Amino acid sequence: MKLKPLSDRVVLKQLEAEETTKSGIILASSAQEKPQEAEVIAVGPGGVVDGKEVAMQVKKGQKVIYSKYAGTDVKLDGEEFIIVRQEDILAIVE
Repeated sequence: MKLKPLSDRVVLKQLEAEETTKSGIILASSAQEKPQEAEVIAVGPGGVVDGKEVAMQVKKGQKVIYSKYAGTDVKLDGEEFIIVRQEDILAIVE
């Protein structure tokens, strides 16, 4: 199955949480913070949203940082994805 977002929506796959700190301390899964960095899996076509023309600024394969409480979690074929609006994406990681 394939997800194809509509309008200004973007499908993200969250990157794995860090299991160790920079100093080498191993974190328990309950202490790991949910990362806000994800990879773009699919991008909607954009268009007119709320009366404004929206051009999509992200592309498939880019790594992005998104708002902490943004989007809708979706589980498809055993994988977890997040569907967010483009305005919930804060930055592109280069």
